[in-house]
Amino acid sequence: MKTADLIASAVANTFRSKLRTTLTVIAIFIGAFTLTLTSAIGTGVSAYIGTQVSSIGATDTLTVTKTASAPSSTGSGPQKYDPNAATAVGGGPLARGGGSESALTAEDITTIKGIDGITGASGNTAVTPSWIGYADHGQWVLTVNAVRGVKADLAAGAQLDSTSDENQIVLPTTYLGNLGLGSAKNAIGKTVTIGIKDYLGAMHEVTATVVGIQNATLFSSGASLNDALRSALQTAQATGRPATVVTGYGSATATFAANATPQQIRAVKADLTKAGFTGMTVADQLGSVLTVVNGIVGVLDAFAVIALIAAGFGIVNTLLMSVQERTREIGLMKAMGMGNGRVFALFSLEAVFIGFLGSAIGALAAIGLGTLISDRLSATLLSDLPGLHLLQFSAVSVMSIVLVVMAISFLAGTLPARRASRQDPIEALRYE
Repeated sequence: MKTADLIASAVANTFRSKLRTTLTVIAIFIGAFTLTLTSAIGTGVSAYIGTQVSSIGATDTLTVTKTASAPSSTGSGPQKYDPNAATAVGGGPLARGGGSESALTAEDITTIKGIDGITGASGNTAVTPSWIGYADHGQWVLTVNAVRGVKADLAAGAQLDSTSDENQIVLPTTYLGNLGLGSAKNAIGKTVTIGIKDYLGAMHEVTATVVGIQNATLFSSGASLNDALRSALQTAQATGRPATVVTGYGSATATFAANATPQQIRAVKADLTKAGFTGMTVADQLGSVLTVVNGIVGVLDAFAVIALIAAGFGIVNTLLMSVQERTREIGLMKAMGMGNGRVFALFSLEAVFIGFLGSAIGALAAIGLGTLISDRLSATLLSDLPGLHLLQFSAVSVMSIVLVVMAISFLAGTLPARRASRQDPIEALRYE
């Protein structure tokens, strides 16, 4: 029997017992359906995070902070106060999570610049404006993104120009309604007023031009400022500050070569660590997010694999019953010259075909239903996150799932196929 005849015979034999085959296919369908959906969730979320990272830009920058000193031992008490440590940022103490943290000094910035592989560094002084307003639409709380030099995911307008002397601001789409700026397109070019308190508590007002409107993202919800506006706000904020107060920076933004290899970036981080600093890229800061997403998807995949293993036992049962029912047929085939290998191949192909049916139908159903769900979520619950398609189906992933299920089916069919191939033709022909 030729290979083509074997395949045709295997397909025909699969449908001899339609009910039994259908139940086995349904079991495989459930596993393949679940595995395809969970894979799509992982692909969709990872793709969105990757897009957001790309839109943020700054892939050649490090956020550098001073490495916190750990206590010498548990229960050793607080560390001794160092009056020479720079703890003032923008006129006040730098506090994060309820604890104080040493700030970076001008000397630290110079040290960072001198590290091999660093092409530039600048200190980030905390800017804490009180409000923002437009025309007579009231005053609203303004949050400023701490990261500088980023590329925004724009809904309208242009990116910030750090070389411009004009005060420029990029606002999130969520600010449009309250400020009365109208649509994203209409907001471009309008002048807003920012209020910020100085060291003594007096309010100062600084005007800025809206040059861009940014789509909502997972990683930033505030406004972005160009260097001119940030400098103007810092100057207003520092008004009235005594000369004796040490100016420090909460963090520094350091740049490295855009074509730097991962090994070179690791070397730069290691040198920063030796110098008493901690450097993190955007990818480093998002690593925990991706780890959580991958962990959740992995757990869901495990449940799908369990379903497929259960379906594998269904294949074993189906084919064992098929072997028993076709004992005389197997004896006749072997009496006519069909070798053990061909008999084994015939029953293995039946198992693989059952696996293919279940996985293909399950994958197609998952793609159809998943696409509808993803589109619906994008238009409703996830409408504030443009560009996020919760389920994305990759052709490579879907094909891989189908092939994996077929491989599991082949392994499940090995026992029945082996039993069929070892049948004695004379005994098989006598079987009643």
